[in-house]
Amino acid sequence: MLFAVFFGAGNLIFPLSLGQASGTNLLPAIIGFLLTGVGMPLLGVIAIGVSRNEDIQAISARVHPLFGLLFPIIIYLTIGPLFAVPRTATVSYEIGVSPFLPEALKTSAWGMVLYSIVFFAVTYWLSLNPGKVVDRIGMILTPILLFVLLVLLVATFVNPLGVIQTPLAAYESAPFFKGFKEGYLTMDTICAVIFGMIVIEAIRAKGVESSRSIAKVCTKAGLIAATGLAVVYVGLSYAGATSVIPLGHLDNGGQIITGVSQLQFGVYGSFVLGIAVLFACFTTSIGLVVACSAYFNRIYPAISYKTYVAILTIVSTLISNVGLTQIISFSVPVLAAIYPIVIVLIALTLLGAVLGKRNSVYTWSVLFTGIVSFVDGFNAAGIELTISKIFAEYLPLYSLGMGWLLPAIVGALVGYLLSIRQQKLAVIEVEVKEKTAA
Repeated sequence: MLFAVFFGAGNLIFPLSLGQASGTNLLPAIIGFLLTGVGMPLLGVIAIGVSRNEDIQAISARVHPLFGLLFPIIIYLTIGPLFAVPRTATVSYEIGVSPFLPEALKTSAWGMVLYSIVFFAVTYWLSLNPGKVVDRIGMILTPILLFVLLVLLVATFVNPLGVIQTPLAAYESAPFFKGFKEGYLTMDTICAVIFGMIVIEAIRAKGVESSRSIAKVCTKAGLIAATGLAVVYVGLSYAGATSVIPLGHLDNGGQIITGVSQLQFGVYGSFVLGIAVLFACFTTSIGLVVACSAYFNRIYPAISYKTYVAILTIVSTLISNVGLTQIISFSVPVLAAIYPIVIVLIALTLLGAVLGKRNSVYTWSVLFTGIVSFVDGFNAAGIELTISKIFAEYLPLYSLGMGWLLPAIVGALVGYLLSIRQQKLAVIEVEVKEKTAA
């Protein structure tokens, strides 16, 4: 289930684009991509499992109570109706459905309109009873998805379409860091802190209550999902890297995988691809709608869970008709701003045994990280702030998109030292009161 809900629209198209663009620099690029596309999501699931089952709201509240309310809402809107959920319908339509439509309907906007209504009607129906999501996804959809992907990947390695070419300019100088940032687009690290709670609830439904046992199962589930994702990403990126000669450099991963499957399987290529895309997108759409609806119902129970499901699917239907390119372009600045913060929260949660209850560590580390990451977000939106020039000149790794890393570490150290000082002052205050009383 965890693999299936992670593997959605972006997971299918972005590794192919990376493979084509990185060329002979595929190895460092895919390693960077795997860190944010697999490694960080794995750590996110483990962090939720070992944090005594705290969700993203409880973890964010360590920064500040207001931050604990607003940041999770931003996350759920990002992976929900604003970007990730609409993208599942758009990608599955453009790759898996459009090739089979009559030409008149294919070139008309009505094709996408009708498909999105059907797609999200099915998503709505399957999301109404979240208790059955585990069985529906795990026992039915995942095996079909894995089988189709296996056929595609085996064909790619047995019969590569061409020789890997030289990298494009974006991947010439720092392919590792470019791949690292491309992993943001999958949104999997953000999703990890959400899907971790779904796994915990599924584990509890099987009768497991011990915190240690839950953490152990979460870790095992995360490792299984991460292994599956890594294998698929490597295979897809290799398929993209070897497709340049017959296909040329294409605009997006959807076009690449369509071309690859047609060249590998002929008339059956589009059909096989359609099945893979449809199930990959359905599983992610269902998982995200369930998670988002349950969260919003918890923070504002006056609206029922079923009503939230209806609202999310309706909004997603409308946004999906904007188009894949527009959805991706709108999401990039938001992801550039919030992704580093999520990474920092995961890292601090995993270090909880060392940090203890020092909330000031969270506060200062997230504050310093957020200053840099929000500037990056403005840059990604085409808005260059004056401070970004200062960062570019003096902040290490800023030009590589990793300028937030050093401020995050410095912020954690500042918060740690301040917490020690506060503890000492508290001890002194108690001693003074005792002497005064004596």
